[in-house]
Amino acid sequence: MTVVEPRLTLERRLLKERPLIIACDEVGRGALAGPVAVGAAVMTPAGARKRIPQGLRDSKLVPEPRRADVARRAAAWVEASAVGWASSVEIDEIGIMRALGLATIRALADLRAQGVVPEEAVVLLDGNYDYITPAGAKGLVVRPVIKADRDCASAAAASVIAKVARDTLMTDLHDELPAYRWASNKGYASPEHREAIRELGISRHHRASWSIAEAPTLF
Repeated sequence: MTVVEPRLTLERRLLKERPLIIACDEVGRGALAGPVAVGAAVMTPAGARKRIPQGLRDSKLVPEPRRADVARRAAAWVEASAVGWASSVEIDEIGIMRALGLATIRALADLRAQGVVPEEAVVLLDGNYDYITPAGAKGLVVRPVIKADRDCASAAAASVIAKVARDTLMTDLHDELPAYRWASNKGYASPEHREAIRELGISRHHRASWSIAEAPTLF
């Protein structure tokens, strides 16, 4: 299988329209447990002239043993980065798409605290749907791009930064409830995770409104 290497072609074009790009990508959308996370990576015209870090790809294409190193180099390469979160409780309360928007707004707030002005940027959002604006964001220029995490280096950086952050969190939660094997499955529907749910029910970290809702809650 041919691996597509991300480039900066789109970023350089967008930076002719705006002084900044904030590339955003989510991880954890399809998990049964744990929060959803949205990574945000800031690209400037100067950054778009730098060499793309070796091995930077959409996080799904980076082997797990290498992800932390790639994420560190990606974070050093971009102007600024942040990860925003929405909890499993919030996902149950407002739905996954609104939760994704909420997590993105929190990532943008973190960037703002670092001195970034999101309203000056083009928000390059992986996917085909703007879930940020319906969540209450105002004054943003949002550009959804299908496969941005594969094709655009800034979005690949956001992807791997968010992936490593969320995987680290799920590994920490594994120590609290090891039966669900989150250190290996990161909250996704692996066979051992499903089997633990059948045996033990769901925990407070599970998304109770999802297809696992029929399982009894574990307190």
